[in-house]
Amino acid sequence: MKKIVLMAFAMSLFAVSCKKEEKVETPVEETTEVVTEVGNLKLVADSTKVSWTAYKTTDKVAVGGSFTEIELKNTQEGTTPEEVLKGASFSIPVSSLFTNNPDRDNKLKQFFFGAMNDTELIGGTINFANGKTKLMLSLNGVAKPVEVEATFENNVFSVNGILNLDDFNGQQAIESINNVCKDLHKGADGVSKTWSEVAISGSVLFE
Repeated sequence: MKKIVLMAFAMSLFAVSCKKEEKVETPVEETTEVVTEVGNLKLVADSTKVSWTAYKTTDKVAVGGSFTEIELKNTQEGTTPEEVLKGASFSIPVSSLFTNNPDRDNKLKQFFFGAMNDTELIGGTINFANGKTKLMLSLNGVAKPVEVEATFENNVFSVNGILNLDDFNGQQAIESINNVCKDLHKGADGVSKTWSEVAISGSVLFE
């Protein structure tokens, strides 16, 4: 009797072990990828602005101005300001200088820019590389890169930097304007001084 029970138990184990293992399929939830198209940025016509701040007296008193005419050329199509402006060139007529003071405007045009070479235009190109923004600036017959800080906020791309006129052989032009404005450039110490550093800024609007 024990043998019969043991044989029946063994056969049941054999039967269970010979059954095909059933696969349980887990349903896969289908997902749809949403692709957002990014459109090209467009420059707003006549939105380019360029301004500057020069300094006088040993206390470094600021004198501000701008250029009312700027031509921006060779822009590209792109979805970022860097793509649009990479390699773009700009041209600024010196005659468009404006400080809201006609007498100062005339002196700067005649005795500062007039003491330089190639005085009609300030030119250059915009370049981006290794996370840096540089203007290849042409002034006084000299072309040199000027590194600037770039920002893009509220559809406005802006650059700000410091231009050292010594890098562009501007000593003669500085001396020329300082001689004409000698008394105006004197501070409390009685020293007349015109600084070689000029803060520059530019901006352009996108849509």
